[in-house]
Amino acid sequence: MDAGRIVLAEDDPALRDLLARRLTSEGYEVRLLDTPRRLAECSGELDADLVISAISETGPAIHDVRRHSDVLLVAMMPTNTGVMDALDVVDAGADDVLVKPFSPRELVTKTRALLRRRSAGQTRMRPLVFDGLVIDLAAREVTVNGNLVEVPAREFDLLVFLASSPRQVFTRVQIMQHVWSVDDGIGTATVTEHVRRLRARIEADPAEPRWIHTVWSVGYRFVP
Repeated sequence: MDAGRIVLAEDDPALRDLLARRLTSEGYEVRLLDTPRRLAECSGELDADLVISAISETGPAIHDVRRHSDVLLVAMMPTNTGVMDALDVVDAGADDVLVKPFSPRELVTKTRALLRRRSAGQTRMRPLVFDGLVIDLAAREVTVNGNLVEVPAREFDLLVFLASSPRQVFTRVQIMQHVWSVDDGIGTATVTEHVRRLRARIEADPAEPRWIHTVWSVGYRFVP
């Protein structure tokens, strides 16, 4: 039974074939690209549930995919990639990161988790409706007082995460774990910056926010 469609882009033919065999044995339909640069050529026609691609830097591969699609994306980073570089890649649009060398089992585990999470999310697609704020999960659109507001993918995910649990306080580390899929607290400044940007988009007065409140020394909460 087909468990999902995956595009695998990797320069190293031995690693590419090893991962392809393992993913295929798990029931996934795998399409191979011999270099991540090929993603730029077909990013508008990926027809996949998940893209797994070697990424040497934040660079064009992620931006090409994100310009055309919200397909799940796992970045395979070079050996000795630092935490901040990995965070930059996640912030650019990757859903998860693996640093080489890694085991095929680790890749399969992350693949299952991401696809399971996406599937579960698709079963809860009713819009989140508040007084003047509507978050359309299916269309990934936000309207404020009837006006459509452009919200980038990561800020949209942040808003959905907070708004799905009104009044619950989340630490920056918890937000990093759930929205960025990163466990290390080093990148929590990223959360602060994305909250600032999100407030600028949806709040009438970002300095006195109506929706996203700061809980000092703790984190943030969404107030309906």
